[in-house]
This record gives sequence, C-alpha cells and structure tokens, in this order.
Amino acid sequence: QVQLVESGGGLVQPGGSLRLSCAASGFTFSSYAMSWYRQAPGKKRELVAVISSTRGSTNYADSVKGRFTISRDNAKNTVLLQMNSLKPEDTAVYYCEAYWRGSQYWGQGTQVTVSS
Repeated sequence: QVQLVESGGGLVQPGGSLRLSCAASGFTFSSYAMSWYRQAPGKKRELVAVISSTRGSTNYADSVKGRFTISRDNAKNTVLLQMNSLKPEDTAVYYCEAYWRGSQYWGQGTQVTVSS
C-alpha cells in the first residue's frame, strides 16, 4: 500500500521557520522524483519545489527561491522541505507528491499558517 505522510506543519510567525517531512512507503522511493506542492484557500495547487530521483537536482518556484530548501534521504524514504523567512503568503496546505513514469502519488497534506 502506497503511503505519503506529511508532518511538521503548524502556526508560525512571519520570519519564522518550519521543516516539513514526508515519509514514503509502498513504492521504490529512490526511483521517484519528489515534490512539494501547496494550495491556499481559493487558489490552484502550485508547485513549490522538486527534487530528482538520482542526481538530487532541485528546482523551486520563484516565490520561494532562497528561502526554501528541498532535500531527500533515499535510505530513510523521506523528503524534507526546510522553510525559512516565512511570509503570510506562504500560508497553505502543503502536499508531498511522488512521480515516476506516469505513476503519481499524493499525501494528505499538512497545514502551514504564517501569522502574527
């Protein structure tokens, strides 16, 4: 059974940091590109960051470049999203996604709220 379980969300003040974690199971994690998406109320889901399966190449949305860092540990089947200098506009539900050759899996999401 494929599972992606996100954790680490919560309420943080502007300028603060959070680290999201996504624990994967039920598929060959190392073969899959892993991504973080987010969806704010009333908005479309958007790609935040992606990391490739083998080389660990990364790409980020312009809105988070320099503030967020995606990483993965293939030995632990985990992908992380370190979020620094958080802004109110980063408030959203954050989803972990796995993709490889047409197979796509999603986690249930974790809420991140940036507010004073």
